[in-house]
Amino acid sequence: RWTTAEAAVAHAQQLLKDGADILDIGAESSRPGAEPLIDDEEWRRLAPVLTELIRWQVPLSVDTYRAITMRRALDLGVDIINDIWALRQPGALQAVASYECGICLMHMHGEPASMQLSPLSGDPLEQAGEFFKQRLQAAIAQGIEPQRLVLDPGVGFGKTVAQNFMLLQRQQELMQSGLPLLLGWSRKSSLGAITGLEVGDRLVPSVVAAVLAADKGAAVLRVHDVADTVAALAVWQASRPTQPVSG
Repeated sequence: RWTTAEAAVAHAQQLLKDGADILDIGAESSRPGAEPLIDDEEWRRLAPVLTELIRWQVPLSVDTYRAITMRRALDLGVDIINDIWALRQPGALQAVASYECGICLMHMHGEPASMQLSPLSGDPLEQAGEFFKQRLQAAIAQGIEPQRLVLDPGVGFGKTVAQNFMLLQRQQELMQSGLPLLLGWSRKSSLGAITGLEVGDRLVPSVVAAVLAADKGAAVLRVHDVADTVAALAVWQASRPTQPVSG
C-alpha cells in the first residue's frame, strides 16, 4: 500500500506516533503466491526509505533474505535483520556474522510462491523446534552469539489453519531454547478462515491474537494496527498480577 518512498516514510512516522517500538521495513511481499524481486529492485525500493529513517534514531529492522541487501542495510546503520528464510540463502549467515545486528529467524515450510499449495504435515511445534535447533547451531558455528537472535514460528508460512492455531495454543513450547519469540498474527488468512472476515476487516481478531501471543510469552509482536494493539496490550498489562516489591 505504501508504494513510494514518501508514502512509506509518512506511514512510518504515523506508526511511531501510534506507539511502535521498532519499524520493520520490507520491499518484497512474502504473502502466499508472491513472486520474488530481483536484488537491485529490492534495494531501489528500500534505499530512499532507509536513508531517511536512519536519521530518526529509532530501532530499524529490514525484512530481507538477500545477503547483498543485508550488507547494504547494515552499512547504513540498520539494527535488525528479519529473515523469513532464517539465513538459509547464499551468503546470508556470513553477511550478518560480520556485524553486531539483531537477527530474527523465521520458520517457513516451502517458499512464498508455493508454500500454501503443499503445506506442512505433522506437528508444527516439533518441526519448528527442530528447525530452530539446527539454525541456532549454524549461527553459533558462524560466530553469531545466541543473544542476538529472536525466533519467529512463521504463522501462515506453509502451515494449515489448524497448525497455525496449534502454534498459538502451544507457543510456550518454543521458548524452551531460552530465546525470545516474535509473533506475527496481524491480518493473517487463518484469522479470516475462522471469522469469515476479509483482510481489511480483521482488526479485532488481529488484536485478540496479538494479546494472546503476548500472554503466552511473545517478546515482540509484528502488527499493522499499532495504536489499537498498544491500547489492548495496556489493558492486558494492567490486568496482570503485580509482583511484590522486595527489600
